[in-house]
Amino acid sequence: MDRLMKGYIHIYTGNGKGKTTAALGLALRTVGAGGKVFIGQFLKSGDYSEIKALKKFADQITVEHYGLGHFVKGNPTPEDIEAGMEGYKRVTQIIEAGEHDLVILDEGNIAVKYNIFSEQDLLDLLEKKPDHMEIVVTGRGATLAIMGKADLVTEMKAIKHYFQKGVEARVGIEK
Repeated sequence: MDRLMKGYIHIYTGNGKGKTTAALGLALRTVGAGGKVFIGQFLKSGDYSEIKALKKFADQITVEHYGLGHFVKGNPTPEDIEAGMEGYKRVTQIIEAGEHDLVILDEGNIAVKYNIFSEQDLLDLLEKKPDHMEIVVTGRGATLAIMGKADLVTEMKAIKHYFQKGVEARVGIEK
């Protein structure tokens, strides 16, 4: 990819489906242009279908998980916080090294919401962005300050979803 091209900060937020999917689409586009991608998934762990597919691009896409394999709702455990902070430190190193064209903090907004790391921590991290790098932060509940720091903010709005009719997550579509 052209390292002289300016990179921007994207926020994908809202209650609708598609935030991570949009970020992964951008990762695929970056790889298609010859770029290098780093994906840090906060509060997630597991071998979902998209992770299996991304392994096919292991020479260009690195995926790391900073979750313990269970859904955090309410107060995270000290272990959840420790895993998330390790991820925060790792993503900081990746951004500072400047070797990637795209860095995705999947569920980064949720990590802030659940106090895995602070809003100020995320703002500080975004401030370290090298000029050429594109950064995407996904997750519901992006704060006004985070959205204010971004160059692009997309809100996924839930209007209708088959989950409301009792359809569970399906392999290849939601997981």
